[in-house]
Amino acid sequence: MANHEHFETIYNGHKKLVYNVCLHYVLNSADAEDITQEVFVKVYQKYPQYNASQASLKTWIYRITINHCLDFLKARNAKKRVGFLSALLLPNSNEPVIDMASINHPGTETEDKAALKQLLQIIYSLPPNQKTAIILSKIEDRPQKEVAEIMGMSVKAVESLLQRAKQTIQKKLTDSEGL
Repeated sequence: MANHEHFETIYNGHKKLVYNVCLHYVLNSADAEDITQEVFVKVYQKYPQYNASQASLKTWIYRITINHCLDFLKARNAKKRVGFLSALLLPNSNEPVIDMASINHPGTETEDKAALKQLLQIIYSLPPNQKTAIILSKIEDRPQKEVAEIMGMSVKAVESLLQRAKQTIQKKLTDSEGL
């Protein structure tokens, strides 16, 4: 178990990084704050298992953060399906239907809010590995070698994921322009 001062140093050194990654995944500042706290609870609990010879502390925290964000998204999508199905099957029920996640991302307060929102929605809809590669590489501006280490794969595999993600994004942007 990390002592209080050591954990506080870890928290203060990584809280912005964790929050930003969470925000890029969930696109909602309140959810990102909640997940950030949950990530650091897990970091505190799992710290005795951390092995510095396998990964840097930053990489280890990135992995925990990404896994927690993906779990959060899976749970949220399951709730959406249940809400939708119950509304279909039980039209008189008071069960709320959960709408598509609204984007409450500080980056959407720019002049070109609609285009940025569309791009974030497309990134948000990518398969988990592609989304992770794009977020870490392009949004978090991490080198591909670090992205590969965080994701536990080769640099070539990350390059391939990025290429597929870019193609998907480009296709979806082109398709939406035709509307």
